[in-house]
Amino acid sequence: MADRTAFVFAGGGSLGAVQVGMLQVLLEAGVRPDFVVGASVGAINAAYFAGTPDLDGVARLARLWEGLRREDVFPFTPASAVRLLLRRDSLVDPGRLRQLVAAHLAFGRIEDARIALHVMATDQQGMSVRLSSGPAVDAVLASAAVPGIFPPVPIDGHELMDGAIAANTPLRLAVELGATRVVVLPTGYACALQHSPQGAIAKALHAVTLLIAWQLMHELDSMPPGVQVHLAPALCPLAVSPYDFSASRRLIERAIASTRAWVDAGGLSRQARARELAAHHH
Repeated sequence: MADRTAFVFAGGGSLGAVQVGMLQVLLEAGVRPDFVVGASVGAINAAYFAGTPDLDGVARLARLWEGLRREDVFPFTPASAVRLLLRRDSLVDPGRLRQLVAAHLAFGRIEDARIALHVMATDQQGMSVRLSSGPAVDAVLASAAVPGIFPPVPIDGHELMDGAIAANTPLRLAVELGATRVVVLPTGYACALQHSPQGAIAKALHAVTLLIAWQLMHELDSMPPGVQVHLAPALCPLAVSPYDFSASRRLIERAIASTRAWVDAGGLSRQARARELAAHHH
């Protein structure tokens, strides 16, 4: 069987900006995926990259991230309070995020991407749902629908939510899809925060990034034999909340520097271990 390389894009709110820097360095190093898997904000980056899988596309993605503001993704307005009073199923209307995703994706249906794209969402029983065909914007919004913040997205009769919540992980899904080499692009988490993030959305996103990190650590040490897994370096120390979009340029630049150092040190020939992430807890 021929080797197949997958890029796995993890979730992490505004920390998804680091994946842009990682992508630039990986492409410059000559690493090209046969398919990509994304969950949560990683689904947004994976979908964009699958439509323009080259350095020009990554440069445009960087400009998009650098121009993002919190209200472009999480427009918390007086209407949000009304949604709570009316017992709606979310704090935030997803219309702004839908417009943003639709305006920048290079294709309408998942199967029309230039490289194979798989988006991971979660059903109401906590099981992972792989979306490999159908409307791309719906799939991405479902994968990024953090419970309580965004409403679930109905697809094929199922109410789907954030892919980071699933018992499965994008890494495991990539292996199930036949990847023999996986490069994981983690967003990391705010490992250097001194105090709890302020506000309900910020607290929820911080909790999700911690969940993602622990899931990934578990999966890294339970990979089947014969699968090479490489873990691009998460940024730490990191004091940026996943609700803060003002630091995107700095995050991208830091990710470029750290990923280049990792590549130069042989990271693309070294099997990833959970301790690479666990070290950030100390």
